[in-house]
Amino acid sequence: MRLLVTGATGQVGWELARSLMPLGDAIAVDRMRCDFSRPESIAPVIRELRPDVIVNAAAYTAVDKAEQEESLATIVNGMSVGVLAEEAKKAGALFIHYSTDHIFDGAKSEPYVEDDAPSPVNAYGRSKRAGEVAIRTVDCAHIILRTTWVYAARGQNFVKTILRFARERKELNIVADQFGAPTSARAIADATAHIVRQAQQERFAGKFTSGTYHFTAASTTTWHGFAEAIVQSAVGYGLLDPNRLPRINPVSTSAYPLPAARPANSRLDCQRLQNRFGIALSKWRQPLECVLQEVAAAGPGVPP
Repeated sequence: MRLLVTGATGQVGWELARSLMPLGDAIAVDRMRCDFSRPESIAPVIRELRPDVIVNAAAYTAVDKAEQEESLATIVNGMSVGVLAEEAKKAGALFIHYSTDHIFDGAKSEPYVEDDAPSPVNAYGRSKRAGEVAIRTVDCAHIILRTTWVYAARGQNFVKTILRFARERKELNIVADQFGAPTSARAIADATAHIVRQAQQERFAGKFTSGTYHFTAASTTTWHGFAEAIVQSAVGYGLLDPNRLPRINPVSTSAYPLPAARPANSRLDCQRLQNRFGIALSKWRQPLECVLQEVAAAGPGVPP
């Protein structure tokens, strides 16, 4: 089986290269070879490599910057995803795509289920919604995985930012009225490998159905709670000086204005995924420990 991973240098893309390797010939391409800001660059790559499975980890993820670059975000997260879906259909390939909690407005009091009506509150969410619509319109064999609050030992993310701020500042003001599930890129990649394996078996047996599923950690917290856990756990791995820890103040969203609105409720119900694929969800603290351990092991030279 030949598997193509786009967005090879991103958080999830990097982990996918490892997780998918046991399934066959995994080929990871980055923006230099497959630039989603130029949709015309996509088809030649697919036609050359002729993959059996396409896992799309490429995305425009700068949530605040997207407010000024919505056109570019929509090209990357919408138009190019549609092109990729079209090429997947022509190649007869399974298409795995990642989406986000930002397609919802966060006004619901309970965790969102897959059939809840999308209502994005920011440009990033609208662009990701466009990608979902494009895939369903093309109607290739697909699995869309929505996830939340992604982090890893590599790349720019909340964990890496908190570690840096904790070394530089005496106080941190962190939003405490937005709720979600911090989800590690490694957990997403491992779940994807399981899904690909089962989905391909279903396809060979003529029993596959496309669908949208939620995948996050099993428990939830706030950004403030996440930040406290990062700082507390980082001490044990030698990443922070226990005698110079910052004070972490809980603040409201209104006290910390950003260009892009965020959903207050980012909780996603993952029962549908568990029912079909039998994937066990870990509570968010366990993967955090693994990531911090990886950051510590990499030392000061860990890639940004």
